Amino acid sequence: MIRVLVADDERMVCAHLRALLSTAGDIEVAGEAYDGAEAVEQAMALRVDVVLLDVRMPVVNGLAAAERLARLPCPPKVVMLTTFDLQEYVHRALKAHAVGFLLKDADPEDIISAVRVAAGGGAVLAPSVTRRLLAEFTRTDAAARHEARRAVRTLTARERDVLAGLKDGLSNAEIGARLFLEETTIKGYVSRVLTKLGCANRTQAALIAHDAALPTHPAEEDGAERASDEFPRPRRSAPP
Repeated sequence: MIRVLVADDERMVCAHLRALLSTAGDIEVAGEAYDGAEAVEQAMALRVDVVLLDVRMPVVNGLAAAERLARLPCPPKVVMLTTFDLQEYVHRALKAHAVGFLLKDADPEDIISAVRVAAGGGAVLAPSVTRRLLAEFTRTDAAARHEARRAVRTLTARERDVLAGLKDGLSNAEIGARLFLEETTIKGYVSRVLTKLGCANRTQAALIAHDAALPTHPAEEDGAERASDEFPRPRRSAPP
């Protein structure tokens, strides 16, 4: 049996959820709580598997209660229930390791399914929440790529070669061997790359290179530019 705690400041909602979940043969409502603090206490005392937790509750709100539940030695799975799918609710709930976020007007079958999915280690989100998160992720991801490409364009061709080595996880000596340069020279390049990109360490620089889709061997694309970085290109004599 899946042991569930129902937490909502409206007793009628708790009664409705209890009646609904009792129709599922594999779910047992072990208790009810009417504020966030009580929800944490009951979850600890009853050793439940899943907590259906309202966002807006007195004493301690549901989001703060979810954060407290996440810090328990054996935390239950938390599914947030709310009337409003506000963005700040969703973000904070996910940061508190909630595995579900449903609106209270969800179909009864969806609520029962959410309990089962949560108990099994899965995650469930209301369709409107999923669409919003996907749209936000796409915008953020595109912005990160654009910013990374802009930052990489501030580097010289040789610095991009060194950054490509950082992206590949190479040491200074290995980058030097790849570029036929002394290790001490590479060390200086790495320092300049970190400064230009505003990075505190090599890992941050490698992540920027990844977001910018920096090729492993930039030399193949801009060898001419590299030559102008290091040495003036010798002029060809005019044909006789």
